[in-house]
Amino acid sequence: MYKNLEECILDLEKNGHLIRVHEEVDPYLEMAALHLKVHEARGPALLFENVKGTKFRAVSNLFGTVERSKFLFRNTLDAVQNVISLREDPMKALKNPFKHIGTGLAASKALPLKKGNSLPVATQEINISDLPLIKHWPDDGGAFVTLPQVYTEDPEKPGIMNANLGMYRIQLTGNEYEVDKEIGLHYQIHRGIGVHQEKANKLGKPLKVSIFIGGPPAHTLAAVMPLPEGLSEMTFAGLLSGRRFRYSYQDGYCISNDADFVITGEIYPNDTKPEGPFGDHLGYYSLIHPFPVMKVHKVYAKPNAIWPFTVVGRPPQEDTAFGDLIHEMTGDAISQEIPGVKEVHAVDAAGVHPLLFAIGSERYTPYQQVKQPTELLTIANRILGTGQVSLAKYLFITAEENQPLDTHKEVDFLTYILERMDLRRDIHFYTNTTIDTLDYSGTGLNSGSKVVFAAYGDKKRELCKEVPSELNELRGFEHARLVMPGVVAVQGPNFSTYEKAQQELAALSKSIQSKGSLTSCPMIILCDDSQFVSETLKNFMWVTFTRSNPSHDIYGVNSYYENKHWACDNIIIDARIKPHHAPPLIPDPTVEKNIERFFTKGASLGGIKLD
Repeated sequence: MYKNLEECILDLEKNGHLIRVHEEVDPYLEMAALHLKVHEARGPALLFENVKGTKFRAVSNLFGTVERSKFLFRNTLDAVQNVISLREDPMKALKNPFKHIGTGLAASKALPLKKGNSLPVATQEINISDLPLIKHWPDDGGAFVTLPQVYTEDPEKPGIMNANLGMYRIQLTGNEYEVDKEIGLHYQIHRGIGVHQEKANKLGKPLKVSIFIGGPPAHTLAAVMPLPEGLSEMTFAGLLSGRRFRYSYQDGYCISNDADFVITGEIYPNDTKPEGPFGDHLGYYSLIHPFPVMKVHKVYAKPNAIWPFTVVGRPPQEDTAFGDLIHEMTGDAISQEIPGVKEVHAVDAAGVHPLLFAIGSERYTPYQQVKQPTELLTIANRILGTGQVSLAKYLFITAEENQPLDTHKEVDFLTYILERMDLRRDIHFYTNTTIDTLDYSGTGLNSGSKVVFAAYGDKKRELCKEVPSELNELRGFEHARLVMPGVVAVQGPNFSTYEKAQQELAALSKSIQSKGSLTSCPMIILCDDSQFVSETLKNFMWVTFTRSNPSHDIYGVNSYYENKHWACDNIIIDARIKPHHAPPLIPDPTVEKNIERFFTKGASLGGIKLD
């Protein structure tokens, strides 16, 4: 397919998938705001030809829709899917290519190709300050790289076949970083680079890091792919691009010969500096925390280099299309890893990590007349102990019985579970455990809780399809609105402290209990703005599951413990904003007004129809 990013851009333009922005655009908030507008309108990729403060061009929204992403890889996608299907040991196919000729692995394009120890011709050495320093959100700590390919090698087994290529955000400016000499490297738990850094620390040596930006789009996708054991990201990049990953070494650092930019440097043991804030994929700012600081060695740019970027914010964003493409390429990989799992859906509207919907199997006790979750609980434990999905806070899991289920039909799936869940038996908590680094609903960085809602068996209740009258008569809790069958949002006073919240929720629970049984409404959401929560399913999922920590924020009507198991008659989730939460992302109104000039008649983006 493409040898470089420029070829990709020309192909997209030729086929109507890209627009050039000729006017000067400010990397301070304007470029990100334009990207967000165009992405929301399902518009084309954008090539910014005149970026203020730099000689380099920039491109965004390359992967903005699944259709465009599939177009980029139209000649290699089928072969790559075949390779990934060889999950047990795809490298066997490389060693016996004629046996697997149909997979595309027989071609010489699979393995990385070393091109000596010299830089690509005409590569220029530049500074960090020469780059497009794009600041995305008003309160971001500085300029960030949002589509980096961060390359590290195993200190104990150096070489490209034992390397890790990951996508971790890179802060270029701001905070305490010394301009042009230091940058921040933020990676979350469960990431491959962490293993390499730990080994380097034990050896008392700095970890060499190479950051590739740009190059064929396959290289960018390779940095985020969940690959089978034994298949390296660089091999995958070659397969997907239809061209071997070309690299060389300079000063001991690996250089991607096809990248538009390369930043090299070292991370020293225990050397951190404050990183952030940064607008993240949960729709909030991730706050300032100490993360590894990278001492910059050299920065390279190829002639006419182009800077690719995306904007991270409340879903759906460009990384949503990324995720959909990955899912299509890999299938439901976790279902192959965990026996009994048929489907796991990380719900994008809730920021991906906080919320999982899963379909398992229930085969343990077919001889019993009473149906209840048994095998499902074993499967839930496996899911919450596997890779990135282990960072989830909420897992809703069931098994198919008399009708097919689809976790992507979210209202139908939740309805099925709420109709069948026994609230006195089927709620299972995990406390004082790990959650996503970017999730500030917990008790500290990476710290929080989880809950499993399991359901199986016959239908137990009819769900309300309008607000029950009992919920319209609650003193101090107002504006009850139906979200979906069986789920009602209620607006309460502003959250102050957990001590006060316990008093408020005790009063709310007692008030509901005094009105008699309310079986038709198993889930009540306490929130700051019930109209917003009930407007769309996406709003409900975003507010509820990003603003609550199960162990601290789930309450119940008539709740009690029996042999340490928590039970209730109705679940109440306190999804109000708490003082320790990160602030939500809000665009700058002045910038929003200023970018209107790009969409006027005759301007570069004048032909794009905004919603």
